Amino acid sequence: MVNAPDVPAPDEPSDERAEEARQTAGWNDAADAANTADAAVAASPERRRFLGDVSRVVMAAGLIGGYGAFGLVAGRYLYPARPTEMIWQYVQEIDRMPVGSSMSYRGPSGETITVVRQAGNGDADDFIALSSTCPHLGCQVHWEPQNDRYFCPCHSGAFDPSGVATEGPPAEAGQSLPRYPLRIDGGLLFIEVPAVRLVDGETNDWTKGAGGKKA
Repeated sequence: MVNAPDVPAPDEPSDERAEEARQTAGWNDAADAANTADAAVAASPERRRFLGDVSRVVMAAGLIGGYGAFGLVAGRYLYPARPTEMIWQYVQEIDRMPVGSSMSYRGPSGETITVVRQAGNGDADDFIALSSTCPHLGCQVHWEPQNDRYFCPCHSGAFDPSGVATEGPPAEAGQSLPRYPLRIDGGLLFIEVPAVRLVDGETNDWTKGAGGKKA
């Protein structure tokens, strides 16, 4: 009986060859992924157009915001706000306001003013015109002749006859009621208030506008 020759077993791969095989497989996977992404981008022109549009919009918004802020600052510098125009308006005949009486007057821009006669000398110093709006939170104050004060019912604020706060939050803040100039012309009482410009460019005057009523 003849024995078959021995066949040597194949050599097993070494550790270095196994590592090289793993690296090669990883590179191939990465290359395949990159090729797939490039193909996807190349195959979607709508996506490229969309991204381009978004970029342009963002850039335009930034430019508009920057130039808009610059234009606002420049506009304020080149075209400063005009000073408030003041006009004289008729209030009442002085003979119809006895000493101690008061009346409410509404100005052209809607402000409410309390006019009080404090003396009977026959000149403008007999009267005082104070804003009826409390400087604390904007509530309406009213004249209390029996207490010789202006009173704000919102937070019990009080003001003396000259408009200086004496009680409540306005006194704590050192606030006062704004005062309006007065003059007398021919027995008529006039008040100086901010003007309101009409559509035709003219300002209102006492013949066209507000009046008052006794409180």
